Amino acid sequence: MSLDEVAELRRRLAEAEETLRAIRDGDVDALVVEQQNVSQVFDIGGGAEAYHVFMEAMHVGAAAIDGTGRILYANARLTAVLGFTQNSVQGSSFTDIAPDEVASAVERIMPRAALGVASEEVSFDRLGEQVHYILTATPLRLSTTHGFAITFTDVSERVRAEAAEQSERAAHAVIASANEAVVVCDREGLITHANAAAELSFGGDLLGLPFADAIPLIFPDATGLLQAEDIVRMVVDGASVQGVEAHAPKAPKVKDYLVSAAPLQVGHDVINGCVITMVDLSQRKAAEKQQLLMMRELDHRVKNTLALVLSIASRTLHHEDTLEGFQQAFTGRIQALAATHSLLAENSWTNLTIADVVRSELAPYTAGAAGRFTIQDLGKSLAPRAAIALGLVIHELATNATKYGALSVPGGKLSVRGHAEGERFIVEWRESGGPPVTPPKHRGFGQTVITRSLQYTPSGGAEVDFAPEGLVCRISLPLEDLHE
Repeated sequence: MSLDEVAELRRRLAEAEETLRAIRDGDVDALVVEQQNVSQVFDIGGGAEAYHVFMEAMHVGAAAIDGTGRILYANARLTAVLGFTQNSVQGSSFTDIAPDEVASAVERIMPRAALGVASEEVSFDRLGEQVHYILTATPLRLSTTHGFAITFTDVSERVRAEAAEQSERAAHAVIASANEAVVVCDREGLITHANAAAELSFGGDLLGLPFADAIPLIFPDATGLLQAEDIVRMVVDGASVQGVEAHAPKAPKVKDYLVSAAPLQVGHDVINGCVITMVDLSQRKAAEKQQLLMMRELDHRVKNTLALVLSIASRTLHHEDTLEGFQQAFTGRIQALAATHSLLAENSWTNLTIADVVRSELAPYTAGAAGRFTIQDLGKSLAPRAAIALGLVIHELATNATKYGALSVPGGKLSVRGHAEGERFIVEWRESGGPPVTPPKHRGFGQTVITRSLQYTPSGGAEVDFAPEGLVCRISLPLEDLHE
């Protein structure tokens, strides 16, 4: 080696030593390295301060991390979000300091960021509040270090606004589709929303009107102390109203409602107004009224039936000479009474025809007697009291015909026909083909039942004609107890 070559090597060694000293003492900001005729500049020392200043000036949280996920630098906005100081996070990984949702998101986007910009939205709990951020990662080279720049953009307000808008749309849809009348009021009691059922029930556009004026309500069970405006005031103060019966005297159709009200809360538990629901009670009120009438009617009928049973027992005992005769007569009359009651119950005490009663009472005597009975023009419906009385009369006639009349011989026949006659409807019982008829020497209880059972009105009653060719009974039914 020549002296010139040795001198060149010493010069280069001196330059290298000077460069290392300058880097060590912080006198050099950057280093240029020639690689395959291409110069590369590596940031050294003071260059980090430049991107530190830049990151602090950003309006979003930002961090620089190396390829292993270790934090090289995090700006103040990001450390405030994570709840740490800047000095405490440097050198740490997101797994150590961030919520699990954030750490997992960082780990997922780093491989994608190596190929270009990658982003992902993440949600996590911060001090009891759910927050939402978009994490964006881009490749970064600092000095000789390859890493990533990650920004945290807060989109919580946008997400909350979208959720609130979606909730409001859903609320509008629910209110609009509800069958019950629903109105929404603000804190001052002005109606801000009303569904079609409410507008139909209370006659027109309700928006902007005070609730108490648009829908005046009376609360009968509150002895006048509760008013419509009190509902809004109570709910705005945080109370709820559950199922209070109210009367709406000015409503065009439905008058009775079941009113419920609850606070309207939209975010942060602030009460912005109230939601009032009014359920139509007209059907329930009608059912309750019908039930009350039925209970009263049942009470009345049970008392009447018991009194009738006692009368039948007493009269039967008075006219029968033997215990066996009493048992047979009394049992038959009670069974006749029960048969009519069963028919009334099956028809809900309505729409029971004269023909139904006649067929029911004759049923025990019709076996094997086809062609011997004629029933005609008996399609009118009976009131319950007329049905019970007619059932007893037909039973007595059928019993007498079986013992002594047309039904006591094979060739006997019976016809029961109806026709109107003035202010009454006549049911004519006519027997034929039986033994010759003679009037009875003594008036029995059966005849008393026949003649008196329908005399609860002047136009009711029965007349018996003991004609020799066959008994004829003309039963008069009051027109007030009949309908088509």
